[in-house]
Amino acid sequence: MLDRSSLAGIVLLTAMTMAAQAHDESKYPNWRGQWSRSTGPAQWDPKKPAGLRQEPPLTSEYQAIWEANMASQASGGEGYNPQAFCLPSGMPRMMIAYEPLEIIVTAETTYVRVDHLSEFRRIYTDGRSWPDVVDPTYAGYSIGTWIDTDSDGRYDLLEVETRHLKGPRTFDASGIPMHKDSETVIKERIYLDKSNPDLLRDEVTTIDHALTRPWTVTRDYRRARDAVWYEHICAEENHHVVIGKESYFLSANGELMPTRKDQPPPDLRYFNRPRK
Repeated sequence: MLDRSSLAGIVLLTAMTMAAQAHDESKYPNWRGQWSRSTGPAQWDPKKPAGLRQEPPLTSEYQAIWEANMASQASGGEGYNPQAFCLPSGMPRMMIAYEPLEIIVTAETTYVRVDHLSEFRRIYTDGRSWPDVVDPTYAGYSIGTWIDTDSDGRYDLLEVETRHLKGPRTFDASGIPMHKDSETVIKERIYLDKSNPDLLRDEVTTIDHALTRPWTVTRDYRRARDAVWYEHICAEENHHVVIGKESYFLSANGELMPTRKDQPPPDLRYFNRPRK
């Protein structure tokens, strides 16, 4: 008869064997390494210039909001931009890769982590359905499906759908807005370039009520296999301050500065109120 310690060892070995079989790496693409965006600027559509030439298919209402955001940016304001105050970019903006991406593939979940604003995605690939109740997050809730497009026994395409997002979110730093209802749906097709295994592509389609139609862009990332990872702490060098609806800037010596000409100072009524 086996003693308890021997039985426990057999159970552990069996569990480890089953886990190894569950994640057969030979079935999955090699996405290890550090993935940096292949183009320098950080506009949402990398194939088009920044600003108005992005030509997002916005409704007239949200086109006006975007133009107001750009006017604010031109005068030094950042009140429309969640990133300026260390709020996460959320989806799909986090896939701009302000800092490099790391993609960790397992059988049940594919993880995407970014040091910028400590953003983290879980893409569930275990066959689950959408849950009845989800607390919205900036990264959203993502369900993915692996596909073997060339029937060679190895997956080469990850299709992903992301829902249950919260705001505020914009597409990029110019303030291309998303609808305030946060009912965004994002669909992705992620795959390696057939001729270059160090080039990753992400076809991103955003469906949002601020848009007149789904908006599809393709973002490319280049791999560094022997990467060095750096820590990025947003609050350490963040000089943006929002008081009420006004965006100010902290000087090098810690003094509050205006971001535009004739900007009103903060309301100090509670500081100047005489004591009774």
